[in-house]
Amino acid sequence: MKNVLAVAAVAAVFASGCGGGPGTAPRSRSVTVKGSDTMVILGQRWAETYMKEHPGVSIQVTGGGSGTGIAALINGATDICEASRPMKDKEKEMVRSRHGRDVKEIPVALDGVTIYVNQANPIQSLTQAEIKGIYTGRITNWREVGGRDERIVAYSRENNSGTYVFFKEHVLGDDDFAREVQTLPGTAAVVNAVSKDPASIGYGGVAYATGIREVPIRPENGGEPVLPSPATVRSGLYPLSRNLFFYTIGEPTGAVKDFIDWVLSPEGQKICETVGYYPVAGK
Repeated sequence: MKNVLAVAAVAAVFASGCGGGPGTAPRSRSVTVKGSDTMVILGQRWAETYMKEHPGVSIQVTGGGSGTGIAALINGATDICEASRPMKDKEKEMVRSRHGRDVKEIPVALDGVTIYVNQANPIQSLTQAEIKGIYTGRITNWREVGGRDERIVAYSRENNSGTYVFFKEHVLGDDDFAREVQTLPGTAAVVNAVSKDPASIGYGGVAYATGIREVPIRPENGGEPVLPSPATVRSGLYPLSRNLFFYTIGEPTGAVKDFIDWVLSPEGQKICETVGYYPVAGK
């Protein structure tokens, strides 16, 4: 899977009446979506399906990371930013100061950040403290967490990734990653690396969890280990549950609003499940 996926269609000529009366410029029917690599496969599927049903609309979807999408939104270079983490207050203020409008935050799907290991790894579960220990360098051998006597090879996303930021905040408690942790440019690259290395561990969106094994997270008090699922993510029982977001500058209008309304419709939310994520609450 490529790190940056693009979906594009040539916008059809508007039918009579779509652009208003004579001399009236037609409403734009082109929408740009940019940001999260976690979400790009979902955005791609939404765009493909929507354009089949609305042949007069062109939707372009590109990845690059949540940070890239947020920067594009600040610069006015995208209609919709896809982000796997909430925008920070300083980022929202930059939008407000440049464009004179507040950011609109729209949760569009649910995800559980998933811990990946190779299918040959015998580890049955890990606590968040153990995962933190691995990624901060305190735990370096699988035998320290009940596995084989092998040095752990840890893979991470790069720092412009929303998943990287979420993991650093919610698992590492904002501590630094160990220098030995290897960063890769997309979740697909993390999954590919883990699938080939029996001593490795990685993390990313639940929709990418193919060809590897998902590791349940065990509560520190010794309760039952939990995997991400629609029920555990929606309830928050899975500790690394999160929203996936669209962001726009101000309230969306025109073709952008039409697309977002469709994404939040039962049809659009059904695609979340098809891809491997979960519908937002109430959808």
